[in-house]
Amino acid sequence: MQITSTILMVRPANFGFNPETAGNNFYQKSDGRSPEIINSLAQKEFDAFVAMLRDQGVNVIVEEDSSMPAKPDAVFPNNWFSTHPDGKLILYPMYSPIRRQERRIDLIENLIKRKFVVNDVIDLSFFEDDQQYLEGTGSMVLDHHSKTIFACFSERTHRIPLDYLGKLLGYNIVGFHAKQENQGVLSAIYHTNVMMHVGTDLAIVCLDSIPKASEKQAVQKSLTQAGKKVVPITTKQKFHFAGNMLEVGNDGGEKFTVMSETALDSLNIGQIQLIEKYSTIISPSIPTIEKLGGGSARCMMAEIFLPKATN
Repeated sequence: MQITSTILMVRPANFGFNPETAGNNFYQKSDGRSPEIINSLAQKEFDAFVAMLRDQGVNVIVEEDSSMPAKPDAVFPNNWFSTHPDGKLILYPMYSPIRRQERRIDLIENLIKRKFVVNDVIDLSFFEDDQQYLEGTGSMVLDHHSKTIFACFSERTHRIPLDYLGKLLGYNIVGFHAKQENQGVLSAIYHTNVMMHVGTDLAIVCLDSIPKASEKQAVQKSLTQAGKKVVPITTKQKFHFAGNMLEVGNDGGEKFTVMSETALDSLNIGQIQLIEKYSTIISPSIPTIEKLGGGSARCMMAEIFLPKATN
């Protein structure tokens, strides 16, 4: 099951600029506006995004962020947990100590109250003790059909927890290095879902960000062998969050590719037409969340693959 029709989103209570994550997330930009104004704008963007998804029949579970402790990145829940069709729920080791507070047992309990089956909660946060991190489906892009995990290594994505998870899930690992230039300095891309997306039929990838030819070839080959049509995006498009997409469904079997308005505006006509051949595009306007949080539409959606209880 590559896509789901149910996603979980966390409505922010204290959204803002997180200096702990800005050191290796060059998409974040600080803002002189007051915290109250920033959070209010983020909430409006969030609510409009949820409404767009629900208008298309996507099942959206909205959880309110707890006001204390303040968690500026709580709007990006896909980094701290993932769910799987066999009932596994996995908690991930996070780079930022502030972000570790986003892991909330009550959200898991609420899923169970909604009749989702959680057979096993697997907590990988112990890797934080050794400064080893793997930030969920930010660090990884999963192709469930071919059972492949794509991951670019960075300060937030380390080999040891990645291999551990691959064995746990029975997935193959395609690990590589992806780079981007910031103020003349070449640095690792902090999350894989910034530069690639894998859907049912298409894979959107910034191949230009993979400097090593053998690694670039390995990514392309794996995607092609899995039956994906590879759609390259440019480095400039990546900086506009064009790699940060997610394919979702609704109960009627329709498919949607969700990307921000910023990402959509960066694509050319040919790329848009190709995506629309396989799915309908949903493109929320989330400029405040993108600018201060350094994440986009995909990061705001945690996929719920858990089975539903029958009684």
